[in-house]
Amino acid sequence: MPFRSFLSPRPGKRAAACGALTVAAATLLASGVLAPASAAAATPAAAGPADFPASVGAHGKARVTAAVLDLDLPGRAPTVFGEETPYDTASIIKVDILAALLLKAQDSGRALSDGERAQTKKMIEHSDNAAANALWRSIGLAPGLKAANKRLGLTETVGGPGGKWGLTRTTSADQIRLLRAVFDTGQATKPGSAPALDAASRAYVRGLMSNVADDQSWGVSAAGGAGTALKNGWLQRDTTDLWDVNSVGRITAGGHHYLVAVLSDGNKTMKDGVSLVERAARAAVSTATAGAS
Repeated sequence: MPFRSFLSPRPGKRAAACGALTVAAATLLASGVLAPASAAAATPAAAGPADFPASVGAHGKARVTAAVLDLDLPGRAPTVFGEETPYDTASIIKVDILAALLLKAQDSGRALSDGERAQTKKMIEHSDNAAANALWRSIGLAPGLKAANKRLGLTETVGGPGGKWGLTRTTSADQIRLLRAVFDTGQATKPGSAPALDAASRAYVRGLMSNVADDQSWGVSAAGGAGTALKNGWLQRDTTDLWDVNSVGRITAGGHHYLVAVLSDGNKTMKDGVSLVERAARAAVSTATAGAS
């Protein structure tokens, strides 16, 4: 299903950015068929309010789902707010691409090359599509992503067809699993095993996500204070002209560290989507902090 993807700054600067697409974006714009959602969807450990989308102002065709995990509570079970259903990833897939690249380097017993480091920096900090195109090919496209995600513990993410990484489908719970692989140092794929990403790889991803460009710093950061690490994604679908807007990352609120994933689609404008994602993040984290106190 064809779509348009815009690398856009904060809401005040969006109009100018949407007027120019890069050659890399043109590749992503090519038509294709959406990958189906995984049939092996896991039941969330805890469920938030069913009326969550309406309560945070998701109107018309807009949908939103949020997942929150308190890293500082025993048990650390995530809570999902709203319907747990697949969404397009858009550019939040770039964190997953980076994780897959790092696993590939670990398997070869090497560090990332200078060229790979330059590309990953552009891909995460500036959401550069050309860099993502190159690294998506480097990890082996959707099959390479699938192999990496099996090791990372993701069960509900299906890579986009061909070069269309932005059409990858995922759930909020799977995004929490990915964030745990990066930010939860006690997380392992199997009891007694080491985390899939080694300490150096996890630190590298955290560093890039903690240094996103100022015009990329909206989203889950609205629910936290200093020390936020995040990655955002957004695209406009050609078939509907509606926007998918997503944000994932780690925040600090009420003295606790939280992993937060907010996915949305059906937004009339990108500005509407950003506002919805930020309202959803604040509401979900507010509920989590009340439970932690």
